[in-house]
Amino acid sequence: MTRAAGFRLGLVLGAVFLLEVLCRAGVIDHLTMPPPSQILRDLGVMLSSGAMYPAMAKTLLNVVIAFSAAVVVGVAAGIGLHGWNALRQGLEPLFATYYAIPVFAFYPLLIILFGLGDAPQILIGFMLAVVTVIMNTLNGLDRVSPVLRKTARIHRLGRLATALKVTLPCAAPSVLTGVKLAVAYAFIGIIGAEFIMSRTGIGYEISFAYNNFDNATMYPLILLILAVSTLVNAALSHWEKILMQRRGLG
Repeated sequence: MTRAAGFRLGLVLGAVFLLEVLCRAGVIDHLTMPPPSQILRDLGVMLSSGAMYPAMAKTLLNVVIAFSAAVVVGVAAGIGLHGWNALRQGLEPLFATYYAIPVFAFYPLLIILFGLGDAPQILIGFMLAVVTVIMNTLNGLDRVSPVLRKTARIHRLGRLATALKVTLPCAAPSVLTGVKLAVAYAFIGIIGAEFIMSRTGIGYEISFAYNNFDNATMYPLILLILAVSTLVNAALSHWEKILMQRRGLG
């Protein structure tokens, strides 16, 4: 374990320990938040019972769909925009202010267009995740050495072959940064959309538990989301570290 990782782990454990002490001492009321140890036990009971498996499967599947679509479309759009300066310059101000736009405000319109199924929720997750992939892909491609592009032209590689064999591998660390952010945005979009209007999914279950003061359900589900997103980001960070080491930058 690196020094930075040890520091992060110590910080998290310290925060959890502080919450445990405050909850046990009554500073934080039990109706407001149970102790972290109780939340962990409730999560174990929930997972062993299997009652939430359908909701978990529905949410995670939609997150995977939204995330995968955002990565594919975002990388492809980044490659296209990088070679089209006029369009890129026109869109860059929009990209810079994109996350100031309340994407959830489009949810009623998406319901009218696509109905009350999973499609509007997936589109919300996709819309939140795709722009960060585009921006980080562009940043990565900007850092590719011009010598490599000239070498690709000398070998008469087409635009697609150049992207797949030369520029994208070189830009991979920056692209992975966008991918890591896309995971978080996809979770936010899907679960937030389930809060607004859904009858299934983790977001709906958290909202229902909140309205009914069911801390034994709400907090374990929040902990589950944190655990899954952290594990996915840790895996992507490990892959990013390997890529950086291969380039002698780690």
